[in-house]
Amino acid sequence: MTAWTSTRNSAPKIGDTASRTHLITQEDTEAWARISEDRNPLHFDEQAAAASVFGHTVAHGGVLSGIISGLIAQDLPGPGTVFLGVEWRFEKPVRIGEQVTGEVEVLEVRADKPICRLATRVLRADGIPALTGTIRTYTSALD
Repeated sequence: MTAWTSTRNSAPKIGDTASRTHLITQEDTEAWARISEDRNPLHFDEQAAAASVFGHTVAHGGVLSGIISGLIAQDLPGPGTVFLGVEWRFEKPVRIGEQVTGEVEVLEVRADKPICRLATRVLRADGIPALTGTIRTYTSALD
């Protein structure tokens, strides 16, 4: 019996992967702004954003990281998983209306505790990474 025995998905294996694709919408931007109170014009004002270094409105970083959160909570390691630590870099902007793919890969798995380290990234539709980094997770046993 290991620390992972009572978790819903059991212990992941090094090299396991999961991914999800999502179209970034204006509704996503509005929802994140309601939660975070981040109404930065770069996310909402076409004219202001056009004058910025980005040249167009961009998705909130929280929306991109939320895609990773969903992957981890639902797929790998799965239900009961929470973040212990995150190290992310926001590499390139994502346009509102652009499709992205979130990916996670298991790098380390502890046998003594249901903790693992994952490589994470969100890729833009053109294959360029928008978010990259690692995350350490803990997976709780659930009934």
